[in-house]
Amino acid sequence: MSVRRPHIALLVLFPLCAAGASGQLVPNLGGQRAGISAFQFLKIGVGARGVAMGESFVASANDASALYWNPAALVQFPQDQAIAAHTEYLVDIKHEFFGIAWHLSGQDAVGASFTSLHMTDMEITTETQPFGTGRYFSFGDIAVGLSYSRKMTDQFSFGATVKYVEETLDVLKMRSVMVDIGTWYWTGLGSSRFAVAIANFGSDVAPRGTVTQFDGTRVSSFQSFSVPTEFRLGLAMEPVQTDDQMLTTSIQLNHPNDNAENVRFGLEYSFQKTFFVRAGIKRTIGQQFLGQDLTSEENFTLGAGVLVPMGLSVIGADYAFANFSRLGTVHRISLSFTL
Repeated sequence: MSVRRPHIALLVLFPLCAAGASGQLVPNLGGQRAGISAFQFLKIGVGARGVAMGESFVASANDASALYWNPAALVQFPQDQAIAAHTEYLVDIKHEFFGIAWHLSGQDAVGASFTSLHMTDMEITTETQPFGTGRYFSFGDIAVGLSYSRKMTDQFSFGATVKYVEETLDVLKMRSVMVDIGTWYWTGLGSSRFAVAIANFGSDVAPRGTVTQFDGTRVSSFQSFSVPTEFRLGLAMEPVQTDDQMLTTSIQLNHPNDNAENVRFGLEYSFQKTFFVRAGIKRTIGQQFLGQDLTSEENFTLGAGVLVPMGLSVIGADYAFANFSRLGTVHRISLSFTL
């Protein structure tokens, strides 16, 4: 097994970029911004592989889940691929993602994606009927995206996604058109690559519709909210890479417009490019790196996967487990198919 020394140095420096082993490097900035944006479902990670790596995937995405993480990565893998992912999210919420990536040439790729968040209808309660009125209301979100990616040079690629997003809350709806923009750069130092992406860039939105309050008053004008724009910066590399084994390491810094800055660390070990084991750590800036800090819900992730050749296609099956400090656990599964 060969281990590259520059990679080891960078791997050791990864945790130092975020926090010390038992203390804080920088204060928690931006926590007061929590709760100011709409369309929160757009922040739920897609695909069991990327989630299992702590959602540190902006510079590691080399499959169809790049439609979510970084559209510039669509030209960084040669296969045409489809992916379907299901998440059993918190409080009986379900999250689905379907995507397809198609290469027009060795330099260009396109993709399409569909995201849905849904739950069972909830019974309406009022001040005089706190146990239910017998009537129900629904809540759900959808997003439909079209992506394009181009390899500008052998080392640099660019990509963008335009998506329509809609949220339904009973008789109210919010709609918006947003843009994701991403870049991908091979540094030339071994297999290391650097990626930057801006997700969910768009204008403020406000609910539309008319609500009748308990006293009979009709309301049709509502406050506007920002969309959950996030700046993502990541670095990934393989410090160990042989014919049979490979270890991928990644680090990602996120700057959301509606919460504190946070950092993600991820590992993926593969054996014969068939069996995979993954782990990740999610930390808000200001948290201690090791141990548990209940000031944030983010915690750790684990996962595994397998790639199985099936005739002309290769099928990938992945599972991810994500732990939250107080809210519980989240399970994800995803299937990918080469076309």
